[in-house]
Amino acid sequence: MCAARAARREANHLHRDGSEPDENERGKSTDDDLEIALEALFAHQVGRGCLRLIVSHHENFFLIVTSAVPIDEQKQSLIEVVAGPEDAGQRVDRWLASKIDGVSRARVQSLIRDGHVRAGETISEPRTPVKPGAVYTVTLPQAGDTGVEGEDVPLDIVYEDDDLIVIDKPAGLVVHPSAGHASGTLVNALIAHCGDSLSGIGGIKRPGIVHRLDKDTSGLLVVAKSDAAHQGLAEQFQSHGRDGRLHRSYLAFVWGKLSLPAGSIDARLGRSRANRMKIAVTRGMVGRSATTHYEVIDVFPGETPGGDVSLLRLVLETGRTHQIRVHLAHIGHPVLGDPTYGAGFKTRLGSLSGKAKDVASSLTRQALHAAELEFEHPISGKKLKFSSKLPADLEQLGEALKPTHVKPTEKKRSRRLK
Repeated sequence: MCAARAARREANHLHRDGSEPDENERGKSTDDDLEIALEALFAHQVGRGCLRLIVSHHENFFLIVTSAVPIDEQKQSLIEVVAGPEDAGQRVDRWLASKIDGVSRARVQSLIRDGHVRAGETISEPRTPVKPGAVYTVTLPQAGDTGVEGEDVPLDIVYEDDDLIVIDKPAGLVVHPSAGHASGTLVNALIAHCGDSLSGIGGIKRPGIVHRLDKDTSGLLVVAKSDAAHQGLAEQFQSHGRDGRLHRSYLAFVWGKLSLPAGSIDARLGRSRANRMKIAVTRGMVGRSATTHYEVIDVFPGETPGGDVSLLRLVLETGRTHQIRVHLAHIGHPVLGDPTYGAGFKTRLGSLSGKAKDVASSLTRQALHAAELEFEHPISGKKLKFSSKLPADLEQLGEALKPTHVKPTEKKRSRRLK
């Protein structure tokens, strides 16, 4: 840490003997001091074989995160974060989670309890206050340390390189082990396919997992095979396409005919008070902001009133749990086959034609599919774009609804629904 301490001393504009420079010296030396500080800390990290990433740069302080890369034969990865004056007193778990892309607060707490966070000495409590000027070192176990067994679960691999892998996930496949799903998950399949070549940032039960799809949602999902790729992808998913690097769209069959052919749903989401296993639209400023944009692709009239079905294309501006399903149910157009938010599904089946009714009643999942995924490669910077056709069950549903379908003819307008 000697080089790191020297870097911080230079960044604080002190003479090497510890004395304060005068005002003229201070003004002239700012740029030089920062350059020296950066060089010193970079040299320190180069010697350790770590990558460097400048996260922020303040007038009297700079923050550097050394991107996680393998540093020893134990296949662990290292991230270092330097605390600034403005960080003093914050809970270390909350602070680290805000500084490291792709690492949740719960994950940081787990790392702290397992002794993987140090600042000179091991941090043992998540509520420990941050000390300005301290260098916080976070050690991340790699996928080989997960304890999760690899299993021969079929994978539909759309794309793969040394840094990431794109999967077309079928409905019914759980992404990672959890209560009630200890095996047979996408993670089990990935460990069998990739071995220990998966990012450890997501945690020992979620190696490589940057984002998720619900068990009964099908479609495209990207997985990180390195910590550097994980951090780069997580940053893009956190912005949800607002910076132009990431684009995702979904297709969904929903009940009813929307009043407008395009629009947006703005409604905050949080845990349901009545059922903590469900997500619900909240009132006031409770919950987290959430926005879903939709476009009507087709409308399929039912045999009786209330039996219309619409095919929508959806784009998320945020990525909350169950967001699409809850938002569509909130405006009265739940996803077909949704067992959690699609109340009245069996009753509505009676309004469909015979063939469509038979196909819809045989659905074993919600009719929601992640159809398009576009992002910037986190290492090369190359733009990657993938698309996935509707799987067989949803394609069959669309065909069964077709005989009497009409496309929306209204003049294209849009509005935001709350």
